[in-house]
Amino acid sequence: MRPPAAQPFDLALCFVVSLRMDVVDLRNFYAHPLGTVARRFIGLGVRRLWRGGAGLRVLGVGYATPYLGLFREDAERCLAFMPAAQGVVKWPSARPTLVALVDECELPLPDAAIDRILLVHALELSDDVAALLREVWRVLAAGGRILAVVPNRRGVWARMDTTPFGQGRPYSRSQLTHLLRETWFTPTAWGDALYVPPIDRRWFLRSASVWERTGATMSAPFAGVHLVEATKQVYRAIPVREKKLVPTLKPVLDPVLAPSPGGAARIFVAACPQRPQSALVGRMEPPGPAFGRRDDKLRVIRE
Repeated sequence: MRPPAAQPFDLALCFVVSLRMDVVDLRNFYAHPLGTVARRFIGLGVRRLWRGGAGLRVLGVGYATPYLGLFREDAERCLAFMPAAQGVVKWPSARPTLVALVDECELPLPDAAIDRILLVHALELSDDVAALLREVWRVLAAGGRILAVVPNRRGVWARMDTTPFGQGRPYSRSQLTHLLRETWFTPTAWGDALYVPPIDRRWFLRSASVWERTGATMSAPFAGVHLVEATKQVYRAIPVREKKLVPTLKPVLDPVLAPSPGGAARIFVAACPQRPQSALVGRMEPPGPAFGRRDDKLRVIRE
């Protein structure tokens, strides 16, 4: 039996597959001490930007379950959507599940159904970030807000692939601003977190609070993640279309029929319709005095 032929190696396909992390790796990261520190400091930044959520409908996209617990008790409804390429885990573990496996570009919600949307491990790992944000815009209610947690391009966490924040595409503040405006959002507030280096050692993580306070006081540019809040543009700008030049039709004045000096009725036409050959006789004659043009016309005379 002949072994199957080897498939050609596709580097682009390998890059797309490695762009999305598995949900098991994300769960294991937040179960480690370094993930616990990251969840605590990012959670403080989320609470700082979103203080009140009572009676609101909250949705988490990506892997936002470590932070949705901040709103589950007060919100009217709290849901979590995980992309199909990532996978899904049950949440909450001891209650009826509030999580679903979805296509990130086709969320199973009607228009304007959610008040606040939290995006964690979503923008940097998405294959089509513009389509994702436009779908988020669709399900967000008028006056609703989104909060995105995105790796900082200048931070240390984005340069080490041992954590989820080192996967995918990191962003700077200017890149995030341009991306949100292109997808019909307006940034309103900013925050930073994870000034502590991603060193997974218990003795080092004991000083994580000192690193965080020092970096926030100095407004250091090497924070691990950006937190950006944005509002939905209900009346978004529509690009102006260029005017197309339409050719105008100019009327063509045909010569007016005039009686000939001999009194015989002559018919001047440019193209003669199909008639029996016995009834019509055609010959070329010079134009009469009633016509000022010098081009020849076919003069058809009924005999």
